[in-house]
Amino acid sequence: MHRNDTLEPTPDVEPTDTAARPGRAPHPDMMWIPGGTYWMGSDHHYPEEAPAHQVTVSGFWMDRFTVTNEQFARFVEATGYVTVAQRPLNPADYPGATPESLVPGSLVFQKPPGPVDLGNVANWWGYVPEACWKHPEGRRSSLKHRRDHPVVHVAYEDAEAYATWAGKALPAEAEWERAARGGLDRNEFCWGNDFTPHGEHLANTWQGYFPWQNLREDGHEGTCSVGAFPPNGYGLHEMAGNVWEWTTDWYQERHQGNKGKACCIPVNPRGPSTAQGSQDPSTPAVSIPRRVLKGGSHLCAPNYCRRYRPAARSPQAVDSGASHIGFRCIVRP
Repeated sequence: MHRNDTLEPTPDVEPTDTAARPGRAPHPDMMWIPGGTYWMGSDHHYPEEAPAHQVTVSGFWMDRFTVTNEQFARFVEATGYVTVAQRPLNPADYPGATPESLVPGSLVFQKPPGPVDLGNVANWWGYVPEACWKHPEGRRSSLKHRRDHPVVHVAYEDAEAYATWAGKALPAEAEWERAARGGLDRNEFCWGNDFTPHGEHLANTWQGYFPWQNLREDGHEGTCSVGAFPPNGYGLHEMAGNVWEWTTDWYQERHQGNKGKACCIPVNPRGPSTAQGSQDPSTPAVSIPRRVLKGGSHLCAPNYCRRYRPAARSPQAVDSGASHIGFRCIVRP
C-alpha cells in the first residue's frame, strides 16, 4: 500500500537538523521530527502566509500518514463516539438558517459540468444531509475501497477526541510546517522548488481548470490512499495535497513574526492564546471561531488555490468538517 521510495536530496537542507532521535517511536508508523530553527511562512504568495519569519520548535514524533477511515472506525467502535457532522445542529449557532437546513450533514465537493464564477464557492460546495465520515458523499455512499483513505468530514473536536483516545495530540501550526518542510528550509514545496521534478507529480492535487475540469495527471480524482506518493525528507507522506489537516492554532490574518530580530525568535509558538479575533469577518453574525488548516488538498489548483505548499494556511470553523479535511497526530517527548 505504501511507497517507500525516497526523493533525491537537495542542497538546501537546513543546518539545524541535529537533534538525536530519542529511542523507539511511541506508536507504530510515527517518524521523529528533529527540533531546530527554520523559516516559517512566505512573503511571495497569499497575504496570510506573511511575514516569513524564523521560529524554533522542539523535536517531536509525527504520524507518517493522515488518520485513515479504518483507524477512525476502530476509534468509533471502541468508544461509541458520534462526530459533529452526525449530531443535530443548534439554531442559536446559525442565525438566519432555515429549519430544513439545520440537519446533520457536512459540506461535499460537487464538480460542476462547466466553467463557473470562482468568486462563489456555492458553485462547487453543497451541504449534504447525512454526509459524515462513514458516508462521505451522503447517505448512499460508503467507505468501500476507501478504508486506507484519509478520514474526512471531521471537525476539530472530532480530531482532538481521536488524538486523546490514541494517546497523542494535534500539532501546532509551527510544528506541522516544520515537519512538512522535511528539512528543506525556505523551499517552495515539501520536496524542493520544482512542482513536478522530472515531470513527476509528488502530491494529489488538481490538474486542469478548477472546479470543472480535472485532467487527473497525478492518477487521482478525490482522495487517494495514504502512502500513494513518496515521503518527504522526514519520512512523512502526503504533507501536501490529498486532504487539509487540522492544527491547534487559532487563525489570525497574518503571522506575528519576530520583528526581524534574531533575539526574538519564538520558541514552540502556539498562535494566539484565545479564540478572540479568529471569527470570520465576512460573517460577523456567526461567532464560531476558526483554527488553522495546513497542507492543501486534492482540490488545490494553480488557477484557484495554490496552497499545496508548507507555508500555505487556511481558516476553518471549528464546528465544521468537509470532504477534503482530515488530520494526523503527534507525540511530544
